[in-house]
This record gives sequence, structure tokens and C-alpha cells, in this order.
Amino acid sequence: MSTQAPSPAVRPELIRLAATATDKTDAIRQAGQLLVAAGCVGPGYEDSMIAREGVANTFLGAGVAIPHGLGEDKGLVRRDGIAVLQFVEGIEWNPGQIAHLVVGIAASSDSHIAILRRLTRLIQDEARLRQLATTDDPSLILAALQDDATDQNRARLPAEDLDERVTWTVDYPTGLHARPAAAWSEAAKALPIALRVRHGSETADPRSLVALLQLGLKAGDRITISASGPGARGALESFHAAITRLSTREKAEAARAAQKAAAAVPVQGWKPVGTPAMIAGVAASPGLAIGTVHILASAELDVVDHPVDLATGGALLEGALVRTRAQMQGLIDDTTRRLGAGDAAIFKAQASLLDDTDLITLTCQLMVEGHGVAWAWHQAIERMAGQLSALGNPVLAARSADLRDIGRRVLAQIDPGLGLGTLDDLPDAPCILVAADLAPSDTAALDTNRVAGIATALGGPTSHSAILARTLGLPSVVAAGADLLSQAAGTVAIVDGDTGRVWLDPSEADLASARDWIAAIAARRAAEEAERSRPAVTRDGHGVAIAANVNRPDQVADALAQGGEGVGLMRTEFLFLERGDSPSEDEQYAVYRAMIDALDGRPLIVRTLDIGGDKQVPHLHLPKEENPFLGVRGARLLLRRPDLLEPQLRALYRAAKDGGDLSIMFPMITSVAELLTLRERCEAVRVSLDAPVVPIGIMIEVPAAAVQAHALAKHADFFSVGTNDLTQYALAIDRQNPELASEADSMHPAVLRLIAMTVEGARRHDRWVGVCGGLAGDPFGAALLTGLGVTELSMTPRDLPAVKARLRSSELPALQALAARALTMESAADVRALDIAPVAEMRERSAA
Repeated sequence: MSTQAPSPAVRPELIRLAATATDKTDAIRQAGQLLVAAGCVGPGYEDSMIAREGVANTFLGAGVAIPHGLGEDKGLVRRDGIAVLQFVEGIEWNPGQIAHLVVGIAASSDSHIAILRRLTRLIQDEARLRQLATTDDPSLILAALQDDATDQNRARLPAEDLDERVTWTVDYPTGLHARPAAAWSEAAKALPIALRVRHGSETADPRSLVALLQLGLKAGDRITISASGPGARGALESFHAAITRLSTREKAEAARAAQKAAAAVPVQGWKPVGTPAMIAGVAASPGLAIGTVHILASAELDVVDHPVDLATGGALLEGALVRTRAQMQGLIDDTTRRLGAGDAAIFKAQASLLDDTDLITLTCQLMVEGHGVAWAWHQAIERMAGQLSALGNPVLAARSADLRDIGRRVLAQIDPGLGLGTLDDLPDAPCILVAADLAPSDTAALDTNRVAGIATALGGPTSHSAILARTLGLPSVVAAGADLLSQAAGTVAIVDGDTGRVWLDPSEADLASARDWIAAIAARRAAEEAERSRPAVTRDGHGVAIAANVNRPDQVADALAQGGEGVGLMRTEFLFLERGDSPSEDEQYAVYRAMIDALDGRPLIVRTLDIGGDKQVPHLHLPKEENPFLGVRGARLLLRRPDLLEPQLRALYRAAKDGGDLSIMFPMITSVAELLTLRERCEAVRVSLDAPVVPIGIMIEVPAAAVQAHALAKHADFFSVGTNDLTQYALAIDRQNPELASEADSMHPAVLRLIAMTVEGARRHDRWVGVCGGLAGDPFGAALLTGLGVTELSMTPRDLPAVKARLRSSELPALQALAARALTMESAADVRALDIAPVAEMRERSAA
């Protein structure tokens, strides 16, 4: 114990052991009342402390919270003081955050910085904190808070395990990368005990994703997992079981990735005619692209250190985090609309970093040492990103780009002058974008009319930027090294995203050869597009109706231009999602009528409001559900909310009364009773408006509906299979979960069998079956569906030409045999292996 005199701010009478409180607010008020009673602050300071908590989280980490007053209430501080409440059993500060030491701070100057610095160092000494959380000797707490110098001279304690422990050897083939680490973190957060993961002398709190990644665990590493607290042994076993359950999936993913990598290697890729200079990197997104080099300058941020008081800094940081969360939600929504939910999940993972305990704690540590909030945040981001990059694991190194991307966004919220706009000066002609690395959000926003391909010095093929490049169809090479950045702007380059090479200053012969290769691929696409207006009729005369999925009337023209024969799915959620209130009956009628008019007699299927699951509408004030995909969504919601159902039905029947080929389709039907009730509602509205009878169909999205298709077909005029949701429910995989996205494959034999059951059930009552999910837009998927007996396919407009071409080149008996064989396969990969891609055709075109 130190022999120094106590700091005037830390006095024994301000330490209360074994305190109790009803909640966090009560704990803060008690700390404030101690300070008032000691004469440190005037009455009302406790209210200021509570108000401060409302604008910024004061949980420092490792069971320590530091509530203090608002900056504008410093006038209430009469002298510096520190009040400490010890909660042996802990008190919930925020979900997943339990405080054992609540350190209330009153300070009119920076005199409390030494105490806060000591606290931030203490949170790295878990053994001592556990002692302080249970001690009945106030002098131990006093000593821990008063002596800053001893910490600077004391050697770091060796890593220690907690009371209960288990050892495990990591058997994930690619180590503990982001996907399993996120699962570890979620499992740890669900347990109300202290957990620790130790590898050698390095330890991590498994609740922190960044801390886990910084361990750099590889296959074969032996770790110790330990726990303490009531029920520690059972909780430890639960956590251990959760992480070992991932082994099967990780091994399967590694095998699948190896299989895909082997399949992706071209048998005979493009080769230059001559010997141009070449920089080798790693293939990240397939294809060949030609363009002049455009160097995206690395923006070295000069973040000036402007220290502010802790209250002001905390409020600035919390406000920036809140605004960034809102910005990220907008990016998630936009990416979902443009590229799909799978790619949007990238930004959901990024957004989760905003709540990372280690990141916030390190920022707070730097702030309490006297640094400005922007500087502290930037340093915390750079330190953690640097640690990830230095681990030698390319998967984890790729995550550093995500960390810097989200860090940059927060910086721009703290200080708008730190925002970056480095993509504004792209040339008009398609270029090869060269950069040290690209942030995922930058990649998602690229204009594909101005960027032909991407080459980066850093990054990895599993990075989120690489994934987005593949979605955008931009050939990409990553990890090409520093030499790439030394190339002169304007240099002609060829990016080969199949082999991972960047060719520089190619000869005219090389360029001609590359253009022929690109043209061979484009020729096939062009041939498909040239025939896009022809119906999808197989060689033996079997016709399949081809429609488009659209949301708005102004999208109809493009859908028809791409070969659409109608609208097979009009999603009406956008009417509710993109505004702050519900549209009126008249507003809905105007939209439906405009859609019918734009189709000019072609069929239109309107899906009623499908809210719930991944689509939430704030202004509807729906109750929060733990499992929204298994809760009140689709038809279940409509049956409970006549204020939503009735206006929509009235608008639809009014639109039908004025002419057109309109059908109504209800989502998320699980029982005959639901369908009968909805038909009754439809009929009541129809009669009241003297409107015509229109076909009423249902979505087949859950296994129960597929299994009961024969019963539902008695009462439905048609079925439309939503393969995205059907896959999710059949395989028990949240299709928005980035960890499981690759496993949510609609070509899984189980999903195909459910579709076959749906078709068989519909045939009993002479009903037709369509598919409006993602599988319909895959040419091979469309072939399988046709073979299964589906007679209508609806998809995004860009997929129409290729699907129609595939069906026109086929014969129905062959498709039926293909589908029958697919049903006997054991996995989605086996089904996909049945497809014979027209690579030979492309090679023949190139050779010609």
C-alpha cells in the first residue's frame, strides 16, 4: 500500500462499501448525494450527473463506471471530490455492462485527471478489480485511487485465469477470424459472468470482438477459457459448447472455400501476347478490365489534438457515435436496395464496432490522459487497426479496413473538416482505380460508368471491399504491394481479377487480345439482351411467363425494356418505409393505378404490406421482438392491424375497378385459417366498392405452407414462392446474418424439395406456381425451377435477358431430368455442380 497522503479529492468518508441500488439512476443519485453531503457540490449536482448519463455512456469498462456532471453545471462544484460506491453483486449500467465500482466525479478543473488515468489503468488489472469489488477494507480502494506513480513503475502482472477454467485447441482451419469471433462475442454477452480467453501471456474479454481478433488465434493454438462468479462452471461449459459447435461449420466453410477457389482457377485464362510489366497481387473479383490508372491519394489525416474537459469530450464522442449509427443505418438501407441484404450485412458488421468496449475504453483512456476527443478516437482506431494488420492473418488484416472506415465516419461527425471526399475527381472515361486500400463504403458508392477495375496495394480477397466489387461486377486485384502506388497516373493497365495480375503499359497487340477476351464475354451477354423481347419458350414449345420485381411505377419502363412481360411482384413496403407516416388510401390508389397504367394491360401482382423481420417501420410503433423473423410479420401483422389492411385493400380494389390485370398476393401465410380470413376481408371490401373479382394468391415462404400446399391450393388462386425466405426458414438461417450468408443457398436440395411439394399441391387444384425470390433470377436456378413445374418466374430486371436465353436453349424433358437429379443431391454444392457453364462458347468467341 502506498504511504503517500491521500489526494484531497479521495477521502475515506466518500467510499461506501456493499452499496445497494434499485437501478443505475439510483446509483448515480446516491453518488451525487455523497458529494453533496461532503460539501463538494451544491444541491442539484446529482440531477446533472443523471442528465450527463442521458447524453453519453460513462461505463469505462471492466466493471467500472465514472458518472459526472454536465460541463455547463461546473458552477455547482465547490471543491473537487470523488465518491465511490461498491456494488458487490453488481448493477446493470447498460445491457451487457455490469458495474461493481461506481466512481462519481466532481471537478471544476483537470485535477481529477490523475484519478481517471489510474482508473483506466486499473481496468486492465482484472485481478485487482475483483479484489476491490468484494473487499470490506476501504483503504484498499483508497490506495488504488490515490497512487498513480506506483502504477507507472509496477511491472505488468502476468496473465491469470479466473476460478473455473477449460482448455481448448483451436481447430478452425482459418483460425479465429471475424465470423466465429462475432459468434464468441455474442455468446459471451449472453452470459452474466466474467469470462476470459488466454493464449500464452495474452488475454481478452470475449465480449469484445476487437480484443478477440487481436489474440490472432490460429488453427492449433491452445487456449484457456476461464470464468468466475455465481454459476461460473455451467456458464463456462455453455460458452465452451458454443465455440466448439462452430468447428463443423468452419471446417465445412474452409472446404467449400477451397473447392470454390479450385473451381475459380481458369483452365486457360487470358495471357498477353507480349511481355508487358506485371505486378502480381491476389485475385479478388473476377473479370478483365482495361483503363488508365487513376491514383486515389492516401488521405493522411492530420488530426490536431485539442484537449477539452472530460464532460465535453464525452458528450462530443457520444453524439458522434449516435449520428454515425444513424448514418450507418441509412447506408445499410441503401445498400440493401441497390445490392441486396447480403452486401448490406457488411455495414451491419461495421456498425457493431461502434459499440466495441475495447475501442471506447481506449478512447476514454486517451481522453482522461488529457487528449482531445478526435485525436483520442483516431489514435484508438489506428492502434487497433495496426494490431489487426500486424497479426499475419490476411482475413483479420482485411478487417482493419472496416475499422478505419467506421473510424473515419465518426471523425467526420466529431469534426466535419476531417471528412474525406477523395472519389470526386474520377475521370469521365472508365479508369483503373489504384489505391492503398478502399473502404467498403467507398467501394459501394463507386460509379461503374467511371471505374472499370480496381487494384489496391493492401487488402485481401475476403475483405468487404472485395465482396462489394464482385457484387458491382468490377474486376479487382488486392495486396499488390507498394510498387503499385508508384505507377504514374494515366498509365494504361489491364486488371485481371481471375489471376490476380495487373499488367502495365501493354502493347497494342496485348490490348487487342484483352479486348477480344472481354468482347467474348460481352458478346454472350449482348446476344442474350438482343433476344430479350422474345418469350421464354423452350425448344420443344414449353412456355414460361417471365416477369419483373419492381417497387415503383417509374421502374416499369426499364423492366419492360429488359424483356419483362409484366410485374410478378410489386413490393408495397416502400410506400411505408420511405416516409415518416403511413400513406393514405388515396395515395396508395394513385400508385397502384399508375403501375397498372404503365403496364398497359400486362399483368400486375401486388404483394400487400410485408412488414416485420428485416423490414421495420418506426412510425408504426410495432413492439420490439427478440426474433422478428419468427414473430408478427406479413399476414400476421395485417390480421392484427386492420388500420393497415383495410386502406390497402380499398385502394387495390378501387384501382382494379378502373381496369387492368391486377392480382393481390398475401405474404407469410402459414395456415388455411389465415387465408380464409383474409379472403373474407377482401370480399367485404370488394362488395362495398362494387369492384370486380380479382385473383388472390399467397406467398409460399415457410415450410409449413409448402407442406400444406395441397390444402392451401383449395382457397388460393395461385402461389408465388419466395425462395429467399423459404431458404431461411427451411435451413434455420437468418439470411441477413453475414456469418451464415454463404450457407443460405436456395439450391439446397431441402429447399428444392419444398418447391416440388408446392408444385404438386397446386396441381391437385389446377393452380399455377410462380417464383419471385432470388433463385428465379439465376439462369441455372430458373432451369431447375422450370424442371420442377414452376410456370412463372419474376426477378430483378437486369436478370431477365440471361434467364430467358437459358430457357430458350433448353428442352423441357431435359430440364425435368435435371430437376429430378438435383432432388437426389446431398448439398447445394452438389446441385450447382450439375450446371455446365457456357465457358466453351466464350473461349470460342475469343478465339474467333
